[in-house]
Amino acid sequence: MPSDDTSAPTSPSTATPATGYRALLRNREFTGLYVSLTLTVAASTLSGFALGTLVDERTGSPLLTAVSMYGATFATVLGALTLMSVADGRRPRRTLVTLQCVSLAGVAAQAVPGLPLAARFGLLLVLGFFQSLGAGARMGLLAEVVPASTYVLARSLMNITSGGTAVLGFTVGAVLLRHLSPHEVFAVAAVLTGLGLVAVTTTVREHSTRRPADPGRPAPRPGLRRTWTTNVELFSHPGRRALLLNLWVPNGLIVGCEALFLSYDPEHAGVLLAASSAGMLLGDLTVGRLLTADRRRRCAFALRLLLAVPYLLLAASPPTPVAAVAVFVAGAGFAATLPLQEQLLALTPGPVRGQVQGVESAGRMTWQGIGAAFAGGVALYLGPGPTITALAALSVTVTVLSRPFVARAR
Repeated sequence: MPSDDTSAPTSPSTATPATGYRALLRNREFTGLYVSLTLTVAASTLSGFALGTLVDERTGSPLLTAVSMYGATFATVLGALTLMSVADGRRPRRTLVTLQCVSLAGVAAQAVPGLPLAARFGLLLVLGFFQSLGAGARMGLLAEVVPASTYVLARSLMNITSGGTAVLGFTVGAVLLRHLSPHEVFAVAAVLTGLGLVAVTTTVREHSTRRPADPGRPAPRPGLRRTWTTNVELFSHPGRRALLLNLWVPNGLIVGCEALFLSYDPEHAGVLLAASSAGMLLGDLTVGRLLTADRRRRCAFALRLLLAVPYLLLAASPPTPVAAVAVFVAGAGFAATLPLQEQLLALTPGPVRGQVQGVESAGRMTWQGIGAAFAGGVALYLGPGPTITALAALSVTVTVLSRPFVARAR
């Protein structure tokens, strides 16, 4: 994937500043992708909560309950390694619609009463696999329907809404399960998934503008071989490799810190989780909406440090208000993904834009699961507080050591 491909987007540093979220939402195709993503996240959150409740009622196993709620994140890496190239097919809209239909069928199947748990876990993995492909197709289309100058603004709005929808989804899920059975909540999730499908089909047109680097040769067919070829080229580029490392590892380690809040402070874990979510939303809003491309690039390293450094304070077991402030400030550091994603897009040739963004998204989700599992394992020996400190220090170390490689990626 040569970095001088003419189909690569305009450099962020020279792009025209975005005018705002309101102007972005006047783009009918973006609005369709945005609404579809919001409904999909809401459906995924509700179905995960319902499945976790159902598994807990039947087995009483904390491990199986946790896997049922978050196990789909591990299946996303399978999509990145096998068929993610479908995100860059000649008919990306048709691909996304097809994947949305598969998701709808999977969520609707979960609503069937009496379905064995083994079948439910199988559906969970299948949904995670196809959802990762859907994320690649959606982000590939996003890069087609919005100008390069508004890409970060669009990702910022999607990140803010996705995070808020996930938090709200757990709350709404808890309320619904007081009045409905898990199977009925699955039905609600299926309706939301169907509405997300309608949003795409009625607003997004087909985009077939992505072409191979050599116009005289036909584009290779999507499939396992093309996925592997593109992934090898992706990771052979030092700049893209450094950006992916910084998008995945520090983020995943800090999610591991958050996974220990219940063990660290059982009585106030909800406060700490809410503080982290609030900080994340504020950070995405500030970085995506208020900063120019040049300022985002200059702040990227500081944001990556901000993501981890405040967690070092938890080693002193501060009072809950102090810990909440530290976690809130650290949450803003998650906005470091925006300038890094912007740089990655600038280094990505147009014909593989969807696959690269899908790999980035799948890898980030997988590393979040790895971070949570790693944190839990280490905490068995060190305890929650020391483990949080160790993970934060490791995140800072990765950020500092990789800084020269990220700087060269520009």
